[in-house]
Amino acid sequence: MSEFKFVQKIGKEIETILDDFAQLRITVFAEFPYLYEGNLAYEKEYIQTYCQSERSFFFGIYLQNELIGATTCLPLIDETDEIKKPFEDAKIDVNQVFYFGESVILQKYRGQGFGNLFFDERERYAKQFTEIKFTTFCAVERPKNHPLTPENFRPNDIFWTKRKYIKRTELSCVMKWLDKNESSETFKKLTFWIKSIES
Repeated sequence: MSEFKFVQKIGKEIETILDDFAQLRITVFAEFPYLYEGNLAYEKEYIQTYCQSERSFFFGIYLQNELIGATTCLPLIDETDEIKKPFEDAKIDVNQVFYFGESVILQKYRGQGFGNLFFDERERYAKQFTEIKFTTFCAVERPKNHPLTPENFRPNDIFWTKRKYIKRTELSCVMKWLDKNESSETFKKLTFWIKSIES
């Protein structure tokens, strides 16, 4: 991996790689299961949540001058209301939870261990905050017979389970975005996976 450059940013520092990060998200999330028809203006607004949090964390991988992979996390208390609400409704203290955002990597660089590296880096970062008891992320739910499912598609459930995350079907949220081949935004259900920081 000597040809790769690893970059870490905290809080406002994330603004320095905003354009690269936004473009990477658009590219990767265009794939199934997200099928996201993104644009830079929306992405830059979304990433501001991380720029405005003093304890947010970005970990990126550059190859020469191209950002080819990245992951993020921040305290759940600093996330948007739609992400916090399922935990508040379940009486889970949002001050004790670290939320993991995306793990995105260009297709041709997958299978090289970066997925585990992303989780390692985020979990290491979250553990430095003594009040944090859990880490969590959410994943979109798509019908098994979705017409745009690739033939070779494999969900990440096995990988996440090996990382000791537990799918909590009672914890979910909805987000709205424009799918490929759609003319207007629609709501999608996302389910949360949780892990105890002690695991």
